[in-house]
Amino acid sequence: MNDPLLFVGIDDTDTLESQGTGHLAREVAAALAADLPVLVGVTRHQLLVDPRVPYTAKNSSAAIVLGPNGHLDPAEVMARVREVMREHFNPGSDPGLCVAAHVPAEVTAFGRRVQRDVVTQDEARAVAAAHALPLMGLGGTQDGVIGALAAVGLAACGDDGRYVLVGRSRELSGLQPIAAVLEAGIAAVRTLDGQPVTEGLILTDKLRPARRGAQPIAFVERVDGYWRPLKLD
Repeated sequence: MNDPLLFVGIDDTDTLESQGTGHLAREVAAALAADLPVLVGVTRHQLLVDPRVPYTAKNSSAAIVLGPNGHLDPAEVMARVREVMREHFNPGSDPGLCVAAHVPAEVTAFGRRVQRDVVTQDEARAVAAAHALPLMGLGGTQDGVIGALAAVGLAACGDDGRYVLVGRSRELSGLQPIAAVLEAGIAAVRTLDGQPVTEGLILTDKLRPARRGAQPIAFVERVDGYWRPLKLD
């Protein structure tokens, strides 16, 4: 039996002065990687953009995907992440945190609902409690628990969001051969209609591969003699 991945969902519900959930997720990932060299990647998940939902910029949450190695203790990981998030707490933000190894379909369904409907904190807590998933608010109104649980469900399904950190992809810059992108940790390069791209140069300055089939897939379009990466939700 394969060891499960561990999904760490966070939503900073950041302020105008803070650097945002994605930046915080990368900070958390860096802290975890120092002790747990099993980082799969960090993914961004787009949630509902609606005047009834409080958000600063684009209302996204993030998931840190860890493992598998058989030695990840969810309670220890949660304690470490909580510590890092508190170190980076911004007054006025409402951060939430969720950690889960086994993510049932109902949690993914919750995440999909958060992408299209206004969902309450009580609903998030009820779903988490029904499946014994640890979910906590770390300050402010604690509304971040909604996005944190949604991020876990959406990342676990393997077909939502895009990687803001995976392999060495953020170390690349400029035009690079497809082989260099694959060597950096991207699983495949494809066009939007699913055709594989195996030759040519790809612009890597803002390479944010989509999470599809639980893998980082770079979707691209052809422009001016090279491949330009697309950002998909």
